[in-house]
Amino acid sequence: MPEEFKVTPWEVTGDIDYELLQERFGTTPIDQALLDRLSAGGDLHYMLRRGIFYSHRDLVPLLNEYDKGNRFVLYTGRGPSGSTHLGHIMPWIFNKWVQDRFGVEMLFQLTDDEKFLFKDLTLEETGSMAYENALDFIALGFDPKKTRIIVNTKNVDRLYPIALRVAKKVTFSTAKAVFGFDNSTNIGSIFYTTMQSVPAFLPSEDAGRQVPVLIPCGIDQDPHFRVTRDVAPGLGYPKPSLVYCKMCPGLSGGDKMSSSDENATIFTTDSPKAVKKKVGRAFTGGCVSVEEQREKGGNPDVCAVYKYNHYLFEPDDSKLEEMAEKCRKGEILCGECKMCLIEKINVFLEQHQDKREKAKDVVAEMTYDGFEW
Repeated sequence: MPEEFKVTPWEVTGDIDYELLQERFGTTPIDQALLDRLSAGGDLHYMLRRGIFYSHRDLVPLLNEYDKGNRFVLYTGRGPSGSTHLGHIMPWIFNKWVQDRFGVEMLFQLTDDEKFLFKDLTLEETGSMAYENALDFIALGFDPKKTRIIVNTKNVDRLYPIALRVAKKVTFSTAKAVFGFDNSTNIGSIFYTTMQSVPAFLPSEDAGRQVPVLIPCGIDQDPHFRVTRDVAPGLGYPKPSLVYCKMCPGLSGGDKMSSSDENATIFTTDSPKAVKKKVGRAFTGGCVSVEEQREKGGNPDVCAVYKYNHYLFEPDDSKLEEMAEKCRKGEILCGECKMCLIEKINVFLEQHQDKREKAKDVVAEMTYDGFEW
C-alpha cells in the first residue's frame, strides 16, 4: 500500500485511494445491478447513489436469502473513546435506512473493552462514553422493538463463550499478519478481534439456526471482519456480509474526521457558537480574493464545506450539483456556502440534541439481555 495513506481499524491517515484500498482488501464494488436490487422500486439512499457506500462482501447471497424469506440481522458498532461526532453517525444514518427499508432487527455493539486496551483510558471512562454514544445512536430513530445495544463488558457472559470458540480458530500468526501486531502488543489487544466477531454470530445462536448478518461500516474495519468470515464456516455460522463506506472528511480538508482534531470536527453536543467557529475555519476550494473567485470560480472537489453537504447535509442530488456549478462559475462565495452549512448543521443538532435527551428514557429498554448501565 502506498506510504501516503494508511487505513487500519485504529488509524486512518493520508489521502486515501479508495479504489486501491478495495483492491488490496479484496472487496467488490457495488454495481448498478446491486443498486437496483437495493432500491427495489423505492428511493435509493443518497449514500449509495453517490458511492459513499461503495464496496461489499457477499451482499448478493444475503439479498438472495432475504428474497426467500430468510431475513438478515443488521450489525454495526462504535468504539467509545470520546464524544460522538458527525463522522461516527454517518454510517449509522445509513443503517437506519437499511432497517426501515428491509424491516430487520439491529445489533449495535459498543466496544468499551477495545478502547481500554488500545487507548490510555480507564474502564470507567470507556463505560461512561459507551452510554453517551448510545444516546446518539438511539437519537437517530432506530426501532426500539427491533434494536438491541451490546456493551462488551456488560454482556461479557453472553459474548465470551462464543469469543473463545473464535479465538481457538485464530492463530497468532494470522493476528500479526492482519493487524500488524508485534512483541510489544498487549495480549488483550491480540484477543480483542474475537469479541468484535461475536455479534455476527449471535443471531444464529439465539435463533438456533443460520441467520444471515449484514454489517454496514467504514472500510477501515474490514480487517476484523476478514478474520470473522474466515472462522465462521468452521464454527457452523454463515459468513457475515458487509457493505463498506468511505470515511467522512474533516473540516480541515483531510480524508477522515478525527476526534483528536477538535477544531475540524463537529460533535453532536456542539453549541451553535462552536459550529459557527469551526465551519468558519473550514478548508475550502476558493481563491485568495473575492474578485479572483468571481472571475475564476472555486473548486468544490477539494472543499470541506462542499464535502459535508455531499456526505451528510444535502440529500438532493440536483441541489448538490447546482451548488457545485455555482462554485465553479464564481456565482457563490465560500462565506455564503459556510453560512448555509452552519445553518444546516445547527438545525440538525438542535433536533438531534432534543432526541438525544429523550433517548435517556428508552436506553435501558434497548440493551441486549437487559443489563443495567
